[in-house]
Amino acid sequence: MYKIAVIPGDGIGKEVIAEGVKLMKDIEDLGGPAFELTEYPWSCGYYLENGKMADDDFLDTLKGYDAIYLGAIGDPAVKDHIALGQFLLKLRREFDEYVNLRPIKLLNVDICPLKNITSTGQIDITVVRENSEGEYSNVGARLFEGRDDEMALQTGVFSKKGTERIMRYAFELARKEHKTLTSVSKGNALGYSMVFWDETFARIAKEYPDVETHTCLVDAASMFFVKNPERFQIVVTSNLFGDIITDLGAAIAGGMGLAAGANINPERTYPSMFEPIHGSAPDIAGQGKADPMAALWSVSQMLDHFGHEDLGRMIIEAIKMVIDEKQVVPFDLGGQASTTEVGEAVREKFAEIYKKK
Repeated sequence: MYKIAVIPGDGIGKEVIAEGVKLMKDIEDLGGPAFELTEYPWSCGYYLENGKMADDDFLDTLKGYDAIYLGAIGDPAVKDHIALGQFLLKLRREFDEYVNLRPIKLLNVDICPLKNITSTGQIDITVVRENSEGEYSNVGARLFEGRDDEMALQTGVFSKKGTERIMRYAFELARKEHKTLTSVSKGNALGYSMVFWDETFARIAKEYPDVETHTCLVDAASMFFVKNPERFQIVVTSNLFGDIITDLGAAIAGGMGLAAGANINPERTYPSMFEPIHGSAPDIAGQGKADPMAALWSVSQMLDHFGHEDLGRMIIEAIKMVIDEKQVVPFDLGGQASTTEVGEAVREKFAEIYKKK
């Protein structure tokens, strides 16, 4: 039995995570692995009531779980740096979830906004994003506040340990899946951090002569994600660049409603965290319009992490079947199906696939 801490969070997080919880219960009922689910209210809503994002001992509480299933954190009434800094980024760092895996996989060409895409195989990318340091290290200062010469300093932190381990993870994944690996950086302009990144990538590549490698500047990569996405298979990149290009990747693969992310501690010293990356979307919260597919995809990533890759693939296949049949279409893909209707449709397809295995 897997112990899962469920944190629905804010806005549509509560709605889509409810569908993921139903899926996990269905998997258990069908004869798959069992889940012990415990829900926590930590969120911006919790902050507005209690003056803090979570209980003081929330990290100690979460240490005892096998995984964390997160909805979304964010509310217009709470500044983003508070929501992220006091909870999400703190959790990622303290639990050393230094690998952020974001799949960019097109399931049906009709949901792709790019006119040059004629096959789903043209967009099948896994971005391996460094998740614990880099540009999001929150090292810096505000100087001379209120004066004409006021300034802000923001320092990116790229350690040898942190840079090497994310790259080795990406190389191992590329080797396992027999795919190419592209490093995305900005070494022509960031003469310290990104030159260090590029040098590290070149050095580690020598340890993996069987892996075909490429390098690409982040601005060029953004262009090629649109013009020629098939050139990318596995991508390794820094915290900030990974955050940006995966949102672009989500757009070309059907939208944020299909965007899932895994925050992985590969050593399993701490629990890993799985989440849809679309945010809390307060403009549609409570209306039943949220697409739960990304939250269900996150359950697939969780199962992959636990070694149940067969079940993970079944969930993706079920999502694809619902999209292909075009009978139950969520609002973000141009339909009128509610969050619960889409979740139910995917679970029904999953059950059909599972029973045939």
